[in-house]
Amino acid sequence: MMNHVRSILWKQLKDTLKNTAILIQFLMFPCMTIIMETCVDIPNMQEHFFSNMFAVMYVGMAPLTAMSAIISEEKEQNTLRVLQMYNVKAFEYFVGNAIYIISICMCGSLVIGIAGGYRGMDLLRFMVIMLIGHVISMFAGAAIGAGCKNQMVATSLSVPIMMVGAFLPMLSTFNHTIEKVAKYIYSEQLYLILNRQGATIIRVDTLVILLINILLIAGCFTKAYRHVFSD
Repeated sequence: MMNHVRSILWKQLKDTLKNTAILIQFLMFPCMTIIMETCVDIPNMQEHFFSNMFAVMYVGMAPLTAMSAIISEEKEQNTLRVLQMYNVKAFEYFVGNAIYIISICMCGSLVIGIAGGYRGMDLLRFMVIMLIGHVISMFAGAAIGAGCKNQMVATSLSVPIMMVGAFLPMLSTFNHTIEKVAKYIYSEQLYLILNRQGATIIRVDTLVILLINILLIAGCFTKAYRHVFSD
């Protein structure tokens, strides 16, 4: 199993260097955080404002679009069929892709956290929150990629979902009506957690909303993967 996982991981790492569109997804928000935290100084601005905002955008965009693009492209090119012929199981294929995406996203998250001024235990809590978000978004991207018949359809579906997850938390800070809707999205709850990092207890409503999001996304992911690897 580990040989299959390593092979998939290595394949995706090589493909990333050739695929500018996916590479930009991983680099854009860490670079924007460095620029904004370094160059912009607004009086009375909330602590970690830019890092928290770009962190949630990163969560909502990078893992979702990357996983969706990878799976839909390989599905369209019948790469998954070839992997099945070589006895690569669905679990091994997913784990290889998951390790690849989460590792790169966590490296980007570390850059965002350090650029935003997080240190010590605050940085550790920031990274844990980011890990939770990346995993949820990655499963959402996997469900989209596996559930769509080709990459074009997957892109047309993943873009609006990505826009909701990435930008709704930012818009909710400026519009109370949007905030009422955004609170049911996992990325908004993660944004609220980041802004409440001084609190030692996570609110019950936050846990409930995150759990519902996870269950819904996990259900879609399971259904899509069963369909792909049973055909």
